[in-house]
Amino acid sequence: MCGIVGALSNRDVVPILIEGLHRLEYRGYDSSGLAVFTNEGKLERLRRQGKVADLESALKASPLQGHRGIAHTRWATHGAPTEYNAHPHLSGDVVLVHNGIIENHESLRQGLTQQGFEHVTETDSEVIAHAIQAKLQNGNLLAAVQETVKDLEGSFALAVMLESEEEQLVAARMGSPLVIGIGVGEYFIASDVAALIPVTQQFIILEEGDLANITPQGVVIYDSHGLKVERKITVSELKLDAVDKGPYRHYMLKEIFEQPHAIAQTLEGRLSKHQVLEAAFGPDAKSIFDSIEAVQIIACGTSYHAGMVARYWFESLAGIPCQVEVASEFRYRKVMVPANTLFVTISQSGETADTLAALNMAKEWGYRYTLAICNVPESSIVRNSDLVLMTRAGPEIGVASTKAFTTQLVALLLLVVVLGRRHSLTQELESEIVSQLHSLSGLVEKELHLNEQIQQIALSFAEKHHALFLGRGPEYPVALEGALKLKEISYIHAEAYPAGELKHGPLALVDADMPVIAVAPNNDLLEKLKSNLQEVRARGGQLFVFADKDAALHADADVSVLPVGSVDQVISPIIYTIPLQLLSYHVAVIKGTDVDQPRNLAKSVTVE
Repeated sequence: MCGIVGALSNRDVVPILIEGLHRLEYRGYDSSGLAVFTNEGKLERLRRQGKVADLESALKASPLQGHRGIAHTRWATHGAPTEYNAHPHLSGDVVLVHNGIIENHESLRQGLTQQGFEHVTETDSEVIAHAIQAKLQNGNLLAAVQETVKDLEGSFALAVMLESEEEQLVAARMGSPLVIGIGVGEYFIASDVAALIPVTQQFIILEEGDLANITPQGVVIYDSHGLKVERKITVSELKLDAVDKGPYRHYMLKEIFEQPHAIAQTLEGRLSKHQVLEAAFGPDAKSIFDSIEAVQIIACGTSYHAGMVARYWFESLAGIPCQVEVASEFRYRKVMVPANTLFVTISQSGETADTLAALNMAKEWGYRYTLAICNVPESSIVRNSDLVLMTRAGPEIGVASTKAFTTQLVALLLLVVVLGRRHSLTQELESEIVSQLHSLSGLVEKELHLNEQIQQIALSFAEKHHALFLGRGPEYPVALEGALKLKEISYIHAEAYPAGELKHGPLALVDADMPVIAVAPNNDLLEKLKSNLQEVRARGGQLFVFADKDAALHADADVSVLPVGSVDQVISPIIYTIPLQLLSYHVAVIKGTDVDQPRNLAKSVTVE
């Protein structure tokens, strides 16, 4: 959600700002803009509703050049997605971009109005610009920002400049990510290191409450108490071409096909021939895991579905009680904490607002130990957790998560094993699971060969507006994830149910216009699932079944069967995810939607 890029350099920064905005498009946005101090010393601002490409077109019509500037992509929270609500915002001598939400903006707005400030937008962000201007004395921007952030309630990442001071950029963060890029005699800021990889791989990760004063002479950082602090420079491993589509039409398709490699990366160095290597979770893992008797998983969206699959694994394989809850619900209710419960957060970005808030409250609630499963090593959730297991999926640009989900499942299965060996998981079973994990990347690769067949099946969805997904046991969360993918990128209304729940309501929806997609591995629940599918056929429903090739399910006039490779039921949720991802992708392409940036959605949900 939203993206910030800023630059202070001896070269023209406009191309850097635009490239940075393009690299942040995956976060989701509805407008964009930039403000540049031109070579003539004038502040020029340009904003557009829509895509960054629209901003680029405006720049071609009215070119700008300058050595200092800030830029922004906005995802509307306060005020409609219009040009006048787009960032950067101005107030007198102050120009500002902001990510996050200011919860007390109304009271601040009233006070500023009484001081004579005129509000020309509907945003909470403009209020911050006015507040800084109100506190600006003798042109001391640093002091004005320091005083202003004390009054802000909510989350923010800020980049602020003064028209009268061309060689200064002030940045601050609280609850929203912000990094500083270090170049040769030049400095940059961004919401995400990916935005700055073309210009630097050296970064300072700002901590909660940090404020940075950036000039050509260097970077000075102050903590939340106003004290000067040193933050280490880290070198990002992200590669310049990591966010290119390559030969693929969309990032989502590229990322689906990257899953064999991503899974191999997740497992690298974490398996011996017969065991999961516990040290992968960190040096304190053994002493912490020895005390764990239960697991509480907190996540949102796709990550929540990964947690739901893991609950089956924890309880059936490891014999450990496991609860899974949506972060936005969990953080607002009274929590009863079982003794010795490991608090596990799952997040692709590591900045998911509700998940991060729950993590920050976990110790207060009584959870002794926390563990993060995440894809971004520089993220807040990673830095705030006792133990961490990185998924190593690489950059995921498509808003609809694919390789993040499967690598999360792999990481969770590793956790199930290391905790389970302390409970009911035998050495023999661990060895079997490890053997399956060793072969997993190749098994996923085989399922990708179904791509052309699924592309043909997708044609049946061209005129459909609703769909129903069915699964049983650990395949029920897989069905939920399949429904989520379809609705996210094709805008088809899709729901998922445990197949045994058909007679308890959803069967009323089944007719020839309601395609039913089922996941049918060859496990103990297969015969019961077949009975559920007969209920659909009896009501004239059109069935699309992704079935184990040994499941004895056969195609018919109203039944399409796509054979999936025979795999052990432990890893079947990972395998059966692949064809559902491909189905949603091809249906979206047929529908003509924006696959990588579906409407109204953002990649990294950094506000409530």
